[in-house]
Amino acid sequence: MTVENEQDWEGMRRIGRIVALARDTMIRSIVPGMTTAELDAIGEAVLREHGATPAPRKEYGFPGATCISINDVAAHGIPGRRKIRAGDMVNVDVSAELNGYYADTGATTVVDGPEEETALKRKLVESSRKALEAGIAEAKGGAKLNRIGKAIERNARADGFTVIRNLAGHGIGRRLHEGPADILNYEDKRDARLLKNGIALAIETFVSTGAEYIVEEEDGWTIRTPDRSLVAQFEHTVVATKNGPVVLTV
Repeated sequence: MTVENEQDWEGMRRIGRIVALARDTMIRSIVPGMTTAELDAIGEAVLREHGATPAPRKEYGFPGATCISINDVAAHGIPGRRKIRAGDMVNVDVSAELNGYYADTGATTVVDGPEEETALKRKLVESSRKALEAGIAEAKGGAKLNRIGKAIERNARADGFTVIRNLAGHGIGRRLHEGPADILNYEDKRDARLLKNGIALAIETFVSTGAEYIVEEEDGWTIRTPDRSLVAQFEHTVVATKNGPVVLTV
């Protein structure tokens, strides 16, 4: 959607703050031994407390309030009985709707564990976070959309990592997924689209230790790397303005 008036700004800011609160509460709550279902319940409680509806369930019938992806799972991990262990890299992806407005955000953290197991994961997480910042900086009204992906991949490769090429960010606002579609993690030089002033975007990074493509599992939701390489995701909902990006999910 294009944010056109103060009502739109307030609606998007409000749901942005709520999903950010749920994300951060979940990240802070992670301890070894808890199940992903227990972590999901924490996120859902925050959303419900503020009157927001989990978007994956509302839009697609996803079997959870949030997506929780561990290690080589790149996205859409289903909350369940899996226990989080020391040394795991855990991603939470939270999206929700309130009063007809949607926001989407995600973050990845590494659970304290042996240095030999966590050092690479921590480096990957930091690289993905920095890549997202670089991509967001390109989200300006009138700029070429493909500059976002160019900045993301440039930063990831500078750290010795790759990006997942068949996952992407998307437009957001009145629905969870809107145009513009395919906000890639790399530069598609054929893409001449320009960012409209006021366009709302869910920009997300998928930075990998190896694989550049992911595969879907038989459950129809879980997406992982075929070679078990690690993936760290970060995501913010952003409005591209002529004065620069406005991040709504901080």
